[in-house]
Amino acid sequence: MQKTFLTQEGYDKLQQELEYLRKERRQEVAARLREAADGEDLVENAEYEAAKNEQAFLEGRIKELEIKLASAKIIESSSKTDEIQLGSKVTIQEEGFGDKETLVIVGAAEADPNQGKISNESPLGKSLIGHKKNEIITVQAPGGEFSIKILKIA
Repeated sequence: MQKTFLTQEGYDKLQQELEYLRKERRQEVAARLREAADGEDLVENAEYEAAKNEQAFLEGRIKELEIKLASAKIIESSSKTDEIQLGSKVTIQEEGFGDKETLVIVGAAEADPNQGKISNESPLGKSLIGHKKNEIITVQAPGGEFSIKILKIA
């Protein structure tokens, strides 16, 4: 089974989602199925079909979360901050641009670029792993190659 790398925060978030889906959403979908099935011909009942599809999606998401949590490896905060690793908070600057950006390197399951969390499997994440402060690295991205300077590692 492939490991799912998560911070403790990411693990807790997935655990909460799983509990919500199991306890609340399952009941909501079951009630919707019962209402749609009441006294109608199920063969031509669009609401019943939609509820069945929702139930299938819900059960798929529950299974997906169970697998991720079962294979989770919690990324420990490390006092070793001289080299970028999973869990590192990194401030970078693209060469030729003045804007600095602070990112956290996380596992793919909790990546959220809008929140500054990038996957260790992304082109940028892969390129950063193992490098140190003040290094300039070249990132091979789908949109082309670019260089960044590592300003800070926390």
